[in-house]
Amino acid sequence: MPDPTTQSRIVDVPSGAIQLRWAAATDTGRRRDSNQDAVLAQYPLFIVADGMGGHIGGEIASASAVDRLRAVADRGVVTPEDIEEALEQAVGDIADHPETTDDGTGTTVTGVYLDIVEGEPQWTTLNIGDSRVYLLRDEAIAQVTTDHSVVQELVAAGRLSPEEAEQHPYGNVITRAVGPSDGVTPDYVRLDLVDGDRFVICSDGLTKELTDYGILHFLLENDDPAAAVAAMMQAALENGGRDNVTVIVLDAHLVGARAAGDLAEATEPRDSSPATH
Repeated sequence: MPDPTTQSRIVDVPSGAIQLRWAAATDTGRRRDSNQDAVLAQYPLFIVADGMGGHIGGEIASASAVDRLRAVADRGVVTPEDIEEALEQAVGDIADHPETTDDGTGTTVTGVYLDIVEGEPQWTTLNIGDSRVYLLRDEAIAQVTTDHSVVQELVAAGRLSPEEAEQHPYGNVITRAVGPSDGVTPDYVRLDLVDGDRFVICSDGLTKELTDYGILHFLLENDDPAAAVAAMMQAALENGGRDNVTVIVLDAHLVGARAAGDLAEATEPRDSSPATH
């Protein structure tokens, strides 16, 4: 695994500026022959895609989704319409690829992007599948996205406890993906930006090996995004590395006129806040 490096960018907003810092890494793991994960970490869009549908098919699906979304990131402004158009194009790319032979070929697509709404910075998370977005605020971690999986549906219905879900034989079966069917729309969650926000975007290769508490531990121990990514990746591999592992850590700090002391009034939550699942 190449050492991750921290990248940064200053984003100007009417009330000041935001410093974004991020790092990303992906690894095949210790039990797989190939890496079917793909990653995009390019302002303003940060995405993890976990492919499925066989050795070659999974790689084709995740790469197709990330390639289409990279073109969106290149434009510098992201909207849900852009995301959905890119994913629709990716479905066509997957179906038309000469090496796609499995009708079940597809990929998760999960991530976050920064948007400026009426002059105020906002996050939007998006999710299809069981890759995840976590948010660290005030030294507490919450899973923002909801897994699209058989196990999550059983938990939501009260038929399975979260502890039982971790060992369930259908733990890898997802109920929504990009590729097997047309017209798949992500779930979106909007969040106001708060100084010190820290996101983890990851494939299930990380969450199979680290609990939420473990992720929190490494975030609190490592201020630098690259160091946090490397620490989590190493722990996942040491804990078994049963699947491909992909991790992005994204940090945001307000600078300039938006002093931390002025934050409470400026970023009162409007329509949603992270919740654990």
